[in-house]
Amino acid sequence: MIVFIARRLVISFFVLLAATFIIFVLTALSGDPLEDLRQDNSPNKAFKIADRTERMQLDVPIPLRYLGWLGRLVRGELGVNRDGQDVAPLLGHALSATLQLVLVATVMAIIVGIVVGIVSALRQYSGFDYSVTFAAFVCFSLPIFWIAVMLKQYMAIEFNNWLKDPGIPPTVIGVLALLGGLIFGALTAGNRRRWLIAFAVGAAITGALFTLLSVTHWFADPGFGLPLILAISAAAAVGFTVLSAGLRQRGPLYAALGATLVGTLASEVLGPLLADPTWLEIIGFALVTVAICVGLGYGLGGIQRRQAITASVLTGLFTGALIFVDRLLQAFNSYSQAVRGRPISTIGARTPNFVGDFWQMNLDSAGHLLLPSMALILVSLATYTRYSRASMLEVMNQDYVRTARAKGLPERSVVVKHAFRNGLIPVTTLMAFDFAGVIGGAVVTENVFGWQGMGNLFIKGLREVDPAPVMAFFIITGTAIVVFNMIADILYAYLDPRIRLS
Repeated sequence: MIVFIARRLVISFFVLLAATFIIFVLTALSGDPLEDLRQDNSPNKAFKIADRTERMQLDVPIPLRYLGWLGRLVRGELGVNRDGQDVAPLLGHALSATLQLVLVATVMAIIVGIVVGIVSALRQYSGFDYSVTFAAFVCFSLPIFWIAVMLKQYMAIEFNNWLKDPGIPPTVIGVLALLGGLIFGALTAGNRRRWLIAFAVGAAITGALFTLLSVTHWFADPGFGLPLILAISAAAAVGFTVLSAGLRQRGPLYAALGATLVGTLASEVLGPLLADPTWLEIIGFALVTVAICVGLGYGLGGIQRRQAITASVLTGLFTGALIFVDRLLQAFNSYSQAVRGRPISTIGARTPNFVGDFWQMNLDSAGHLLLPSMALILVSLATYTRYSRASMLEVMNQDYVRTARAKGLPERSVVVKHAFRNGLIPVTTLMAFDFAGVIGGAVVTENVFGWQGMGNLFIKGLREVDPAPVMAFFIITGTAIVVFNMIADILYAYLDPRIRLS
């Protein structure tokens, strides 16, 4: 493995070196960086031209300019752009904005896409499978700029207007109830009678839920409350226990439910500390949660101690995330008033000159991130869903999976411990390319939502025929591609021990 990594690093270095030369030359030859100054009618036009010529070394041959840039890069300098600004701070700001925009969207698309794809594969040719397939192809076919514009119109402008009087009309409740019934029916396996029962139950639950939210004007002042947090966390505890250990032994279930109880009670005890915390304190609470949940799993897990620790930790972190979201929702009303009733933003990364407490500032960031993240998730989700489904279907037909079933292993163990791990191998390649790609920014999404990220830095550098920002962009994205592909290769050997790299 060490020899493999060393060989890949050496090869990647020379590939990056050749690629930087090609990109530098193409950028330098893509236009005239003095075009805007040649049309300038100011008295100091000649001085401006001479100043930019000297700064960008336009009187030096392109290969020598490249060597000069390479020498500065070796010294840790990225140079200046054509206006004399240091590129390093510009790159740092753009990279931070891009990671803030696309990292959460990519992680959510990966998690949700893999889960939905696996469930779709396990329920092949069911109503759920057909529904997911149809939705995936629709989302994958839609242009990202069109999705972004529609989200701005209906999820921001219209939604913000609706929040002034957040009542849901009966016709809308009826449509939502119908959709809820169809979702419940798609998730149900069996004959037509079972489908109709699931449809009726789903429609009734969905209709009752939205009627209650409309009558209580929940959207004007949202929040979960302690009873609902406890109920959702308990349901999550059962789900995590089923996935990690099953329900034959009660120890893992007791540990997960204990994590739920401890987490919800701690949120009430720590109420004053959560009034206006810092991110460092939030991380500290998360680490303490993990430690307590490990203790619960170890003490209550019995013979399934390792699985109990897993279920307990996942439940504890889920409960903490639920409490975090509840605190955000509790601050929604005051934040909405502070931004004049426009909590969902359509442009930029933050509200200019807005200052609030921890929860209000995070709501501001979330309001600006929501729409571009949704646009990216809808497109990426379709890809991960289809890849995960295809990979899982291929793995489920392998001999070792049939052997595991023949040995009498529970279906949970067959899917989670045998099929799922090997099914991730093709998806790992996609994840590596995706993570490396998003470092370069989402050019169209950033343009539509006015996000000053890596994509904007790259496009601006190309338009202005300015090699320094373009090369800074390429160094980051090229290095990311190399690193993430190497991580993918290493993960292959971890996911499947039969793979050996040397």
